[in-house]
Amino acid sequence: MNILFSFFAVLIIILAVIIGVETAQLEFLFGVIIPYAAIATFILGIIYRILKWAKSPVPFRIPTVTGQEKSLSWIKSNKLDSPNSTLGVIGRMALEILLFRSLFRNTKTQLKDGPALVYGSSKYLWLGALVFHWSFLIIVLRHFRYFAEPIPSFVIFLQNYDGLFQIGLPILYITDVLILAALTFLFLRRITDPKLKYISLSSDYFPLFLIISIAVTGILMRYFAKVDIVSVKELAIGLFSFNPVIPNGIGIMFYIHLFLVSVLIAYFPFSKLLHMPGVFLSPTRNLANNSRMKRHINPWNKPVRIHTYEEYEDEFRDKMKAAGIPVEKE
Repeated sequence: MNILFSFFAVLIIILAVIIGVETAQLEFLFGVIIPYAAIATFILGIIYRILKWAKSPVPFRIPTVTGQEKSLSWIKSNKLDSPNSTLGVIGRMALEILLFRSLFRNTKTQLKDGPALVYGSSKYLWLGALVFHWSFLIIVLRHFRYFAEPIPSFVIFLQNYDGLFQIGLPILYITDVLILAALTFLFLRRITDPKLKYISLSSDYFPLFLIISIAVTGILMRYFAKVDIVSVKELAIGLFSFNPVIPNGIGIMFYIHLFLVSVLIAYFPFSKLLHMPGVFLSPTRNLANNSRMKRHINPWNKPVRIHTYEEYEDEFRDKMKAAGIPVEKE
């Protein structure tokens, strides 16, 4: 049911664009108003979530470590798995963000005959996630050619290396193939693994179908259902410069693609996809493990008046004597 609900939700989104543009002639709504509303929702939602996370108190050092902490000089510490300095934390965060190091070290468990619980490597998930995220990033950066004139040099660099093989005309980009392969793997993994399928919700399938639809419509526009690139760039530059215009003859496929992207942008701050900025604010990753080097005092601890034993005995000495309790001072 979760799969069907998510699939039909994306299908309804696509049908809404077709009806709105082809029948009701709402090109300005789908081409200008909705993208602006999606970007505003994205920015405000990200700010809200980050501020909410930033307000969460972290009174103790709670980094997740998998290596030797720095202690005695003759014991070698692990500077990346148990960093004790800011430089070590930066190195650990860089590996986490760029190469998904924690996911690379992930293991899977299986119950074999016997019964016996067996632990094994789970590198396919790491590879699929890495391919998807890097392909998605490169595709997003490549789209900057629609928002700037002249085209930035880094975009030209990415285009040249992404289309290195120059297969067909227009050139087949490597990331177009890789992102579809990665998304297909992530979807099949979710529906073929009984344990993962059991815990998967609509919030897991919906963004997956949404991103697949965005990738498919983008590929269709580039290789099959051709659109007027000049008109698309005119609209993109108009949106970027807050002087929007709706050129004629862009094509329904572009509006479907743009609306799907707008839905993803607006949905992003309120979904599980927000793990991207969340990793920067995770205390299990962004704190140095230096508890043996520095004393960390809980900021919640307010000054408390200490009642020493001497003061206690001075206050209750007569009663203690009457009850036969020994006292230090007569």
